[in-house]
This record gives sequence, structure tokens and C-alpha cells, in this order.
Amino acid sequence: MRVVFASCAALPKGDGDEDNLVEVLRRDGVDVEWQPWGDAVDADLVVLRTTWDYPERLGEFLAWCESVPVLANPLPVVRWNTDKSYLVDLEERGVAVVPTTVVEPGEEPHFPDGEFVVKPAVGAGSRGAGRFTDHAAARAHFEALGVKALVQPYQSSVDAHGETALVFFAGEYSHSFHKGPMLGRGLAESESGLYVEERLRGIEPTARQTELANQVLDVAAELLSLRRQDFLYARVDVVEGGNGEPLLLELELTEPSLGFKLTGEEAAGRFSAAVRQAMSR
Repeated sequence: MRVVFASCAALPKGDGDEDNLVEVLRRDGVDVEWQPWGDAVDADLVVLRTTWDYPERLGEFLAWCESVPVLANPLPVVRWNTDKSYLVDLEERGVAVVPTTVVEPGEEPHFPDGEFVVKPAVGAGSRGAGRFTDHAAARAHFEALGVKALVQPYQSSVDAHGETALVFFAGEYSHSFHKGPMLGRGLAESESGLYVEERLRGIEPTARQTELANQVLDVAAELLSLRRQDFLYARVDVVEGGNGEPLLLELELTEPSLGFKLTGEEAAGRFSAAVRQAMSR
């Protein structure tokens, strides 16, 4: 069984998070190799990992994904999930999300009172995201982006409590980790690079966070006419709303960091089992 982990030219061997995962997969009889996306692939399964330069080349990236015989996650998932407008789809079906307005280029954005975030609808690693109170500065940022963008009220709880990322393999819960605040006021520090360095630590999710994450996966699977187990991997990023309720910030189904560094071999073993099960199908 041969698996390719797809990366990008700037991180051809990934960012180090999957190092122990590669060892576990090879121990379990899976031949794993890294390859930057874009070239022809000869593998039984291609798993999208650090493909973090795709926002600037989305059409090319999706065309390459379409050329891959067996892709994880599958192409319909990637097409839907690379545009963060999916948050509106989920909200319309009853999922509690951070309130999200989609603004197309040339439209007049309407900003909420207080602090808010403007970020590209297609983006990775917080690149292009900005946190504002000044409407003129936010409008200038939106116009400079020149692409479809999201406007969201900033959840102040993130400054104190950060985000909780719940990770699932083949639709089953695996582990969680805590992410510290990513945005200071103004633009994210990653604007000239691939991603903002995340401050991570292991954490146990609350029952309400777990309930929301399971709902998110169920609704997403229904939207895409798939089963939950068809998501080889999923990361559900949850923040605390103004009333203490958990809200979905992002559903990561394309190329998320999965926190293997924090979990030793346990999570790697669960992912290996999910990969081998997917390949057997």
C-alpha cells in the first residue's frame, strides 16, 4: 500500500507534525512518501497535508486534485471546504457558527459594531485575516484583498480562552488540542508567509463542544451526500460565544494540522487504522 502525503514547495516534507505518523504508518505496512502537489502522482491514496500555498492558485490546485485517482479528503469535500462560505451553509442548517457575512469583490461591506474580523473566503493559516474596530481601515483591507471575504464579529473570549480543535478520523473522535489567540489588532502576522505559528497544547473538550463538533460533521456529511466515515480526517475549531455557548469557527476538511506532536503514537495509530481501512475499501 503506497500513500503520498501532499505538501507544497515551501514545505516539501511537511512541518514536522506528521513525523511520528509516518513512522507508525510504515510500521503498519504502509509505504508513505511526501510529494509537493502539482505533479503526477502514483499512489493508492493521496492525503492532503501541508498544501498551504493553494489559496493563490486555487483553480490549479483543484484541477490537480481532480487528476488524483484516490484523494483524501475526496474532491467534492475539498471543493466545498476550501471556500469558507461553507459556514453559511452550515448555519442555514441549524449549526451554531460564529456569525458570518460573505462579501463579494465590488460589494459594499457592512461591518458590525465593536471588534470584527475580515478575512479571505479562500485562505490558509490566517493569511490575509485582520482584526479591526475602524471601519475605514477594514474597508481598505477588504479592497486590498480584492477577493471574496468573510466578515465576522470578533469573539473576545478567544483572547482569554483561545480555540478548541476537535480532531476526528473516519468520523470518530480522536483527540483535541487548544490553540492560543491568532490575531492581534490589525493584520495577522502571517501575511508574508504560509501560516502563523500556532501555540498548541492538549486539552479535553467539554460535553457541549463535543456535541457541537458531532453535529457539524453530521450536517456536513449530509450536505455533501457522504457518510461521516468518508471524512478520513476532520478538525472542528470551536470558540466560546458571548453567552458561553460553543460556536463553530471553522470546519477543516482540506489540509489542517492535526496535532500529532501532542499525542504521541496513540493518535497516529488511530489515523493509521483509518488510512488502512480507507485503502481496503
